[in-house]
Amino acid sequence: MEGRVTGIKPFGAFVALPEGKVGMVHISEVSNAYVQDIAAVLHEGETVKVKVIGISPEGKIALSIKQLLPRPERPARDSGRNNAREGRGNGPRGGRRPPRDDGPRVWQPKPPARSDNLSFEDMMSRFKSQSESKLADLDHESGGRRGGSATRGRRGGR
Repeated sequence: MEGRVTGIKPFGAFVALPEGKVGMVHISEVSNAYVQDIAAVLHEGETVKVKVIGISPEGKIALSIKQLLPRPERPARDSGRNNAREGRGNGPRGGRRPPRDDGPRVWQPKPPARSDNLSFEDMMSRFKSQSESKLADLDHESGGRRGGSATRGRRGGR
């Protein structure tokens, strides 16, 4: 049906409908494209075609402009396998991952970073970064099994 925009709010637009009813078009129902500022798309007094998409028990009417628009075509998607074969796989920055060694992997500590008169904030930042890196290495080596009481290691359980 057709209606006239009677008010614009950051979350949507109020539309006067026939028979004296008023409905609201939520900002997510205005366009197929992302709308950050509804006032840039709709203006008070403008006539718009709307579709009623819901009526609440309180009588509030939910409207949509987007559902009357033709659906945009979605680009064809390849499976991840095809992208990996072409060098655009899941690796870092879309490239191929380096080949893995089949030999045993041994954790090697990273050399300590030099501290050439760093400020306290810089030293704390470096410490936090190193700590997160160490925790990630430990988590990786343990297979993500930290904490809990399922296995207590060499010290035994309670």
